[in-house]
Amino acid sequence: MPEGDTVHRTARRLDDALAGGTVTRFELRVPRVAAADLRGETVHDVVARGKHLLHRIGEWTLHTHLKMEGEWHVYRPGERWRKPAFKARAVVSAEGPRGGAETVGFDLAEIALVPTAEEETLVGHLGPDPLSADWDPAEAARRIAADARAMHVALQDQRNVAGFGNEYVNEILFVRGIRPDTPANETDAAAAVDLGARMIRANRDRRDRTFTGDTRPGRTTWVYGRDGRPCRRCGTLIRRGSLGADPTRERNVFWCPRCQP
Repeated sequence: MPEGDTVHRTARRLDDALAGGTVTRFELRVPRVAAADLRGETVHDVVARGKHLLHRIGEWTLHTHLKMEGEWHVYRPGERWRKPAFKARAVVSAEGPRGGAETVGFDLAEIALVPTAEEETLVGHLGPDPLSADWDPAEAARRIAADARAMHVALQDQRNVAGFGNEYVNEILFVRGIRPDTPANETDAAAAVDLGARMIRANRDRRDRTFTGDTRPGRTTWVYGRDGRPCRRCGTLIRRGSLGADPTRERNVFWCPRCQP
């Protein structure tokens, strides 16, 4: 599943292409909203809230979530799509001061259309987003500190902090020296939240995400995806397991048994 920095970059590309334009094509290829037609409306902006994308068009908000396979593409008018048309779930084209653009959402897992006044019914449950203008680190830390579940689970819960996915959580815990199954309310939640916010902000504008400061292939992570290989700090072999809020939501966890006792 894309991390919050990926979704924010996607929102920025969509906003650059559509904001201020008048909608010329609007198709939602899912039954419950297939009849919706916002042609002629103005695209106010496209923003991200955690891992959620929000197109604000006229008095409406188009909400989409990428989940594991979804992605939005931006094309020039008439340009050939890079993925098959049957995979397209949403098409929004607009003509504006900067010319025309066609944006296509492929393999989108969630699509909803609601009045913008009701936008919070879709994203109001989310915790503070470290990439948003109203980021509230104290509130994020409070939510984590009140969570008795494993720290790996608590940090990934979007109701606590919006935007951290599995890769970020594994890397945050390594750098902070926290074993993934440590109860969140027994950790320094504020320090973990601060570190995570600095990580995701540093990666927001990078083409290639890195946690180590090295962007060369195979050198970007401390522990994520490195099970069976030596820790970059101490040489101990990285271990792999799984944790989740329940058996249906387990994620891979990676840790160094020496650096994260």
